[in-house]
Amino acid sequence: MQLQPYLNFNGRCEDALEFYKKALGAEVTMLMRFKESPEPPPPGAPTANGEKILHANVRIGSAEFMASDGHCTGKGTSFQGFALSLTLPNESKAKQAFNALIEQGKIEMPLAKTFWSPCFGMVTDRFGVMWMTTVPAAAQA
Repeated sequence: MQLQPYLNFNGRCEDALEFYKKALGAEVTMLMRFKESPEPPPPGAPTANGEKILHANVRIGSAEFMASDGHCTGKGTSFQGFALSLTLPNESKAKQAFNALIEQGKIEMPLAKTFWSPCFGMVTDRFGVMWMTTVPAAAQA
């Protein structure tokens, strides 16, 4: 069994993927646009611009998530009730990732030492996705 997040960016998927490539070194391992679908959309499915992203697989480090433009309503995205946790090997890498993610985003909790990590912080990026950046306690030894 495997669990993977699937993020719907409501028309901004391409922008998000480019941002994650730059900010975190993300790699898009598969991408299909609506116009490339081998079948017509089923009844009730969004009728998106053919250039919009129907499905993408994304890898950051050893983790993967999937992404799409979704329904492309243009109403923005709403990611509530979860966060993506990014574990980094040291404080320097954590600061680098955190600072990249806050570009046009919002700091939820500044990077700081906690009882579980020498460097932990939370940010909501420009697309509304919350990220927790953390360095394992073992990394401080």
